[in-house]
Amino acid sequence: MTDTKKRVWITGAGKGIGRALALTMARDGWQVAASARTVSDLEELVAAAPEGHIHAFPLDVCDRRATAATLASITEALGPLDLAVLNAGTHIPMGADDFSADTVQHLLNVNVLGTANGLEVLIPSFRQSGAGHIAVVASVAGYRGLPTAAAYGPSKAAIINMCEALYPELAKAGVHLSLVNPGFVDTPLTRKNDFSMPMLITAEQAAETIYAGLQRKKYEIVFPRLFAFIMKGLRLLPNKALFLISTRMLRP
Repeated sequence: MTDTKKRVWITGAGKGIGRALALTMARDGWQVAASARTVSDLEELVAAAPEGHIHAFPLDVCDRRATAATLASITEALGPLDLAVLNAGTHIPMGADDFSADTVQHLLNVNVLGTANGLEVLIPSFRQSGAGHIAVVASVAGYRGLPTAAAYGPSKAAIINMCEALYPELAKAGVHLSLVNPGFVDTPLTRKNDFSMPMLITAEQAAETIYAGLQRKKYEIVFPRLFAFIMKGLRLLPNKALFLISTRMLRP
């Protein structure tokens, strides 16, 4: 009998967008391998899902060897993956007043190297089979440098650039690559922001949008639409115009 179950691995599945996406896909029949550092978050996620559809694989994505071992465990337990969503990441607001190299290093380690650790083990496997789909979660914050995002923005810009560099080769090998660039989503991370977040949406709304884009195998899944349009527009502005706008964002 042919195995028709679809299998997805989602990192950063303990909270926020990752948790909402795991539940959305589980309810649609996917077998979900869910990874996060906090075991109790994964236990709560498994309990909230249809029975037998979400499987916990605790992981710190910064641990390169553990990432490889986790993929091997997932494949042994569930079978070869159809899709992997590298969603794990973190956010610490930072500007000139509290600029810290340690903060930059931490966000680069989690957001960039954590993603790279996943890509390192997924790409050879998918290229060998000539199939598969990888989605990487970045942010519209990676489009342009804005106040309070002096560490977060560069980490997401690096991920965007990385995906653009990888896309041609992966496509040639038959591997789909998607780049997810959310705007403001109500999660434990964005609640650290002490400013008004325009066009804020729920994690559940974000998950529905991401899932729809993944099903269509879109390259860039960016939302909310109007906010994405505004942020993309900033990329086209000359620096003088950008700085006029971003200076007005500063607190008095």
